[in-house]
Amino acid sequence: MNSDSFAACERLVSPAYVRQGCEARRSHEHLIRLLLEKGKCPEDGWDESTLELFLHELAIMDSNNFLGNCGVGEREGRVASSLVARRHYRFIHGIGRSGDISAVQPKAAGSSLLNKITNSLVLDIIKLAGVHTVANCFVVPMATGMSLTLCFLTLRHKRPKAKYIIWPRIDQKSCFKSMITAGFEPVVIENVLEGDELRTDLKAVEAKVQELGPDNVLCIHSTTSCFAPRVPDRLEELAVICANYDIPHIVNNAYGVQSSKCMHLIQQGARVGRIDAFVQSLDKNFMVPVGGAIIAGFNESFIQEISKMYPGRASASPSLDVLITLLSLGSNGYKKLLKERKEMFSYLSSQLEKLSEAYNERLLQTPHNPISLAVTLKTLEKCHDKAVTQLGSMLFTRQVSGARVVPLGSVQTVSGYTFRGFMSHTNHYPCAYLNAASAIGMKTQDVDLFIKRLDKCLKTVRKEQNRDSDVSGVDNYDKTEDVDVEEMALKLDNVLLDTYKDASS
Repeated sequence: MNSDSFAACERLVSPAYVRQGCEARRSHEHLIRLLLEKGKCPEDGWDESTLELFLHELAIMDSNNFLGNCGVGEREGRVASSLVARRHYRFIHGIGRSGDISAVQPKAAGSSLLNKITNSLVLDIIKLAGVHTVANCFVVPMATGMSLTLCFLTLRHKRPKAKYIIWPRIDQKSCFKSMITAGFEPVVIENVLEGDELRTDLKAVEAKVQELGPDNVLCIHSTTSCFAPRVPDRLEELAVICANYDIPHIVNNAYGVQSSKCMHLIQQGARVGRIDAFVQSLDKNFMVPVGGAIIAGFNESFIQEISKMYPGRASASPSLDVLITLLSLGSNGYKKLLKERKEMFSYLSSQLEKLSEAYNERLLQTPHNPISLAVTLKTLEKCHDKAVTQLGSMLFTRQVSGARVVPLGSVQTVSGYTFRGFMSHTNHYPCAYLNAASAIGMKTQDVDLFIKRLDKCLKTVRKEQNRDSDVSGVDNYDKTEDVDVEEMALKLDNVLLDTYKDASS
């Protein structure tokens, strides 16, 4: 309501009461005005009433919500289900125009504002997380793999002769397929074992650049966040190689925003060498539904080129989700989550170390990996050929998600390329192991429950070392807690034992 509406209200209700209500509304409007003026994430999170007022004010600026609007085009924001309309806060037009995902839509001023504000807030958070000199970014309604593909397709126009992408190996399918989908030939650089860690082979990278010729290389595609015992690539050294040979550098920073170490590597790489763009997932870093990513970089014009490469309009859902989340948390709330994640990493590390020692195993020493941990499974390897995968199956059926068991000798073919030792990031890692990660949002009770269930599963697998897949000896299993989970798990153990390998990859 505007001032005229409040004046009319004073004829119906005591002016004192109306003025009080008017002041209350102004407090909400003050927060909204600060957001629009500064374009930065507020320090303290907003309450839901302010958020809903803001979203409603934006939505009614879109033509599909105009009173008396007469739409005679093929795309007029018509929605058959009112439930669908409410789910999207009546933002129906999406973001961007046919030629640019960041462009303003004449029909949808509100959605366009939503897009601009979201990109501005995300840029502010990336700076807060450690990449202080980032110049530009935008939210794209695709997950990390397809967003990487968009970056490679943009580079194609700048380097028409190039057909190779040099890629230090990481056993994760989507980042590999992103290169294939873009029409390029991945050149896989095997990692080198340093202690327990798998690290970037810089000599092999540079030798391959020289062998292929810099003009024939589209880019170097490096990685920060990854499963231990692989650790983030040597970004600074790779960035220097890229600068020396005038080769673009694209970084897969999938869940690296939550790690100050990963963000520091990107910042330093850009300072000493060359990083053209880095891509990160929305769901992994901001706890929103899957379906969005952030493409960011240090050259504003190049990031704009990538946004213009996106064909057609795009869904506003990922932008809306992350906008609501950041305004709800505020920068202080997000910093608190980052701090808690670090604390959970230390706690998970200490608990896994204690448990591994109790079973004559050990926590792999991977100090350069700030998110993922790995525990050896050498004693299980000695039990029988399916003991390692049986452990993975048992954890999965006992509602432990995210943990991965990595057996020796796994072979996987991805888009015509065969990877030996798949999931271990190398052809021959010395032992089988179990992965667990401390990601944003993890709580102490998550760690405690995981350790308890892992302990029980390890005991059971040990007792069944003379059997191939049967878990009939589970009668000795401690059923005093998690009874429902255990009953369901027993029914699924044998079914999922042979299929776990595929599910975990």
